[in-house]
Amino acid sequence: MDSIGSEPKPCVFIQSNAKQKIGALVSAYSLRRNSASPNAFDVRIMNHEDHGFFAAREGQVYLRDGIKRVWRNDDLQSFTPLRFMPPELMGYRGRAVVIDPDVFAVGDIYELFRRDMQGKAILCRRRGNKATGKTYATSVMLLDCAKLTHWKVEEQFNEMFAFKRDYMAWISLLLEPPETIGLFEEEWNDFDRLTEKTKLLHNTKRYTQPWKTGLPVDFTPPDRIRNFPPYGWVMRARRALFGEYGLLGRYKPHPDPNQERFFFGLLRECLEQGIVTEGQIRAEMARNHLRHDALEVLERTPPLGSRPAAA
Repeated sequence: MDSIGSEPKPCVFIQSNAKQKIGALVSAYSLRRNSASPNAFDVRIMNHEDHGFFAAREGQVYLRDGIKRVWRNDDLQSFTPLRFMPPELMGYRGRAVVIDPDVFAVGDIYELFRRDMQGKAILCRRRGNKATGKTYATSVMLLDCAKLTHWKVEEQFNEMFAFKRDYMAWISLLLEPPETIGLFEEEWNDFDRLTEKTKLLHNTKRYTQPWKTGLPVDFTPPDRIRNFPPYGWVMRARRALFGEYGLLGRYKPHPDPNQERFFFGLLRECLEQGIVTEGQIRAEMARNHLRHDALEVLERTPPLGSRPAAA
């Protein structure tokens, strides 16, 4: 097992933006709540709005999956380039975990920090299938920051607008040397699956995120599905005729009630402990960032045990 005693204190970085503020706060709470060593690591939320290089590119064209798209800072996932910022923030020393704001700890995150990385710079999981091609899921990564000194977010973000860097290749780690990437178990980034083995639950299917049920969809879907060109034609026509989010409909209920209960059980504890206030909840509901019946859902959500119920 790698020693981390002489390094800076490990830190979990949660990438977020204004639309995912409540999710990020709940995520941060879950990390400490469900760790046996909550003081052994730091937790830091990286807010998209705190980095001016995003605002400077509003409305400009960048390269995404081989297609030129317009950058919108109000997109639900405008924070994703921040996945590559933790090494800079750690001074390229020590270990960091970076997660999306829709990732919630079920197990002990400190177990991940203590993993033997076997000389790899990055540990993550695969995503995709034979039809789409397997790539890496960067929504949860364990990072050896000393091995990632080439990660310079602002510079590399700007390369997308010079058409020198493709967003999808960047975000999928296709620009990294393959030998520097290792894999951890899927339970450390469990895609909308809650079982007895789950360590980090990721509500990655955006249409069914439990805290957004009923709200208008406000994220950018992919511009194409590999091996099915007509999808891209339809998506581009939709945007041209009806706007960025036109005809995308509304968020649906999550198919697993246990995952909804888990999120709202955590939010209930955040409310009870003053981490989130009722005023914040009402404000986020008014902004369409949080489902409009959130307070009613909280009232009927039972207290959480040591672990949520699993399917």
